[in-house]
Amino acid sequence: MKIIGLIGGMSWESTATYYRLLNQMTKDTLGGHHSSKIVLSSVDFAEIEALQRAGDWDASAQILAKEAQKLEAAGAEFVMIGTNTMHKVAPAVQEAITVPLLHIADATADRLKIDGIQHVGLLGTRFTMSQPFYKERLIAQGIKVTVPPEWHQDIVHEIIYQELCQGKVSAHSRKQYLSVMDDLKAQGVEAVILGCTEIGLLVQQKHTSMPLYDTTELHAAAAVELALKER
Repeated sequence: MKIIGLIGGMSWESTATYYRLLNQMTKDTLGGHHSSKIVLSSVDFAEIEALQRAGDWDASAQILAKEAQKLEAAGAEFVMIGTNTMHKVAPAVQEAITVPLLHIADATADRLKIDGIQHVGLLGTRFTMSQPFYKERLIAQGIKVTVPPEWHQDIVHEIIYQELCQGKVSAHSRKQYLSVMDDLKAQGVEAVILGCTEIGLLVQQKHTSMPLYDTTELHAAAAVELALKER
C-alpha cells in the first residue's frame, strides 16, 4: 500500500470527509481491519482564503508547495490537494516535489468518460467556475463544460464561504443550489460536477434526479486505487 499525502484544511470540514472516504474505501476494498496509510498536512484556511481574495496566487502556491514537500519528506508516495480551487496552483506544487500530484479534475474527467458523459455543468467557488484552470482539464478530455451565469455564481460562491466552510448546512441554501442545477439542465447538461469539496455536505444525489459527480468522492476513490495499485 502506498502512503497518501493529503494537503488539507481548505476547509477542515471537507478534509474530514476526505479522511473518512479514504479509509472507508480502503476497508471496502481490502476488508478486515484495513485502513489507508495517510500523512496529512492541514493549513490554516484563513491565511489561504485571504490570499484568494487578494488574488495572490503566487503566495498561496508557495504555501502549498512547502506543505507538499513536508509530505514527501514524511514518506508520501503521491500527493493530493484536498480542494478544487487550489488546484489553480497545482503546477507549482507538482514542480516542488518529485512524487506525483493526483489532480482532482483528472480524477473527475476519468469517471465522466467511463460513464459516457459529454456535457457537464460545473459548480464551485467563483474562481473554479470563472477561471480556466479547472475547466480546461475537462475540455482537454473532450468534455463540454457549462457554468452558471455570474449572478448564480455569486450565490454558489457565497454559500460555500459563508456557510459550508463554517460548517453550516441549510435547507434554503440547498434549494438555491437545486434551482441553479435546474437552470443548467435547461441548457442541456447531462450531469453536474460538485466542483468544490464542501458542496457534497449540502447536496447529495438523494436531493435531485440530476446525476451528480462529487469531486471529493472521485478524488478519494482515485487515490485509493493508486495507493493499492501494484508497484
